[in-house]
Amino acid sequence: MESTAADHHHQQYIFRSKLPDIYIPHHLPLHTYCFENLSEFSSRPCLINGTNGDVFSYADVELTARKFASGLHKIKIQQGDVIMLLLHNSPEFVFAFLGASYIGATVTTANPFCTSAEIKKQAKLSNTKLIITQSCYIEKIKDFAVENCIKIIFSDESLPENDFFGLKLKLNFSELIEAADENEIPAVKINQNDVVCLPYSSGTTGLPKGVMLTHKGLVTSVAQQVDGENPNLYFHKEDVILCVLPLFHIYSLNSIMLCGIRVGAAILIMQKFEINALMELVEKYKVTIAPFVPPIILGIAKSGATEKYDLKSIRMVMSGAAPMGKELEETFRPKLPNAKLGQGYGMTEAGPVISMCLAFAKEPFEVKPGACGTVVRNAEMKITDPETGLSLPPNQPGEICIRGNQIMKGYLNDPEATERTIDKDGWLHTGDIGYIDDDDEIFIVDRLKELIKYKGFQVAPAELEAMLISHPSISDAAVVPMKDEGAGEVPIAFVVRGNGSNISEDDVKQFISKQVVFYKRIHRVIFTDTIPKAPSGKILRRDLRAKLAAEAFC
Repeated sequence: MESTAADHHHQQYIFRSKLPDIYIPHHLPLHTYCFENLSEFSSRPCLINGTNGDVFSYADVELTARKFASGLHKIKIQQGDVIMLLLHNSPEFVFAFLGASYIGATVTTANPFCTSAEIKKQAKLSNTKLIITQSCYIEKIKDFAVENCIKIIFSDESLPENDFFGLKLKLNFSELIEAADENEIPAVKINQNDVVCLPYSSGTTGLPKGVMLTHKGLVTSVAQQVDGENPNLYFHKEDVILCVLPLFHIYSLNSIMLCGIRVGAAILIMQKFEINALMELVEKYKVTIAPFVPPIILGIAKSGATEKYDLKSIRMVMSGAAPMGKELEETFRPKLPNAKLGQGYGMTEAGPVISMCLAFAKEPFEVKPGACGTVVRNAEMKITDPETGLSLPPNQPGEICIRGNQIMKGYLNDPEATERTIDKDGWLHTGDIGYIDDDDEIFIVDRLKELIKYKGFQVAPAELEAMLISHPSISDAAVVPMKDEGAGEVPIAFVVRGNGSNISEDDVKQFISKQVVFYKRIHRVIFTDTIPKAPSGKILRRDLRAKLAAEAFC
């Protein structure tokens, strides 16, 4: 940490990584940077398709990406055009993303499980010119694509011509690549501030907005993680990285796909999370790196099947996208005693990685349970008082702000929302409340907007959720505020009972009240079959609050 006197009245507290800054080749386009050391590992496996065992070497992947770029050029996709990837994890996702980068196009990623209306909205807002998807999703996009002359490429076997009103807008992925010449890529001049990736995020509030991530921003973010003498995230070419988290989510796209390719590791692609299939693949391919989200960690921690498989090859378990409480860490550790376990913290708008556990470094540091890392190198962090905006010293909770070349350029066509998120000094305001301790470790207390206010006391849902899921009879839980005349808001819990358990509302309340100060007690328990979550693992509290409101009227 360094402090600089901004003025006589207030000291600026700015926090930096314990690791020294490194040289980052900002000027390189993303694909050039990812493949910069290609000659060292061209014959090594780059992608392994877990579904069918297909293996693509680095040379294959680089060549296929260039052929795809040439194919895009043939079908008149130009620099600056937006391509939507509406795909589950697959080699095609990787080829298409990198291929788009070669011609200076922008990729917007969408969840194939989204409704037709949500997909149309994103395609419209981003001005999508081409959608790459599987033929099973044709109904979701067909009418919209026809009306707007959007081309469609199917990553699997294409539909017969007459299914598509005879329009020549659709193509097949492998045909496009076979017909392409990798040397016919247009000579485009890519500026480091050009947008290469456009994920959608609701930010700290409101409706989804296009987050403009540039070549320079993503190169910086990947370098902050895996480059340098002592990388913060020590991946290397002997590693096998499990890719079960959806690539349409920026955590997986950046920290698995781009970081993995930069270092020459093998990326094992898994289409969807299924616990036994996952453990089978880990055993078969000797997976060394397992990037997870808390729901997967919880699934493994609560699973009795881990003893049946040899999971000893895993040396690192990274958790991200949602906070992992101390209790969950402690339940999970005995399952994979050889693995280092730690969390990173990020936000799509921040490019996305904000902090990373230093236990993952090549020369690791001791870290505390529950901490979500130290700010990444080549960046600055400060904690500000949400009321006054002043920066706070260590151990005082406030809003986490980050500054550096990795953060987004802004929200697409939304200067107001951009200004609310990135201030005039270049600080990105995360909307997360946390503090930095004396060892520069970051602890997230909660979201600004998710805090429950009980008579002015702050109650953090994440804290209560971590306690609830540590109970052996509870398999999942979420905490949301309920309006209360006396207190303003009180915490109530949605609870999923564990297999065969008949834990009662009273049991749950008592279990918590024994562990917390009076204002954090649970006032009501609603038993439910599942907790609604986003693909990233974040709890959809909005849905739960709506469910609660609906109940009140019954």
